[in-house]
Amino acid sequence: MERVTDVEMSVKPPDVKQVLLQAFGLPKAGLDICLCVIGEGPLSANEVAESLGYDRSTITRYLNTLVDMGLLRRSELNREEGGVVNVYHSVDLERMRRETLIGFYVWAGEAAALIEDANVTKQDYLDENPDQELPELFWESFRDK
Repeated sequence: MERVTDVEMSVKPPDVKQVLLQAFGLPKAGLDICLCVIGEGPLSANEVAESLGYDRSTITRYLNTLVDMGLLRRSELNREEGGVVNVYHSVDLERMRRETLIGFYVWAGEAAALIEDANVTKQDYLDENPDQELPELFWESFRDK
């Protein structure tokens, strides 16, 4: 596939961190937790909390979300003093790369569809009101979607 880069409109190059935050809908804490486990895992929630300095409840919430998203996996580890503890691991990095790329393509396609919808709505408004500028009402119509 040929890369298309010739556009008249100025497009700011993306920042990888912002792309990941937006594509996965995770705040910085969620991304930090995911990267910590990938880089240092397997880790328990307590170990992640100690490493990053986040509250344990925040860590646990995001670890569960990351497992549900398929970015991390959870297993039980028997403790020497008895009992078990959940530990979190990176999924296979090739699988993660593939899933991340596919997820980004889905996100980018949906973003492109939103932009196209905005252009159609804008054109419809301009056709109906040729003597008026686009008011705030135009933008308000997108807030509900």
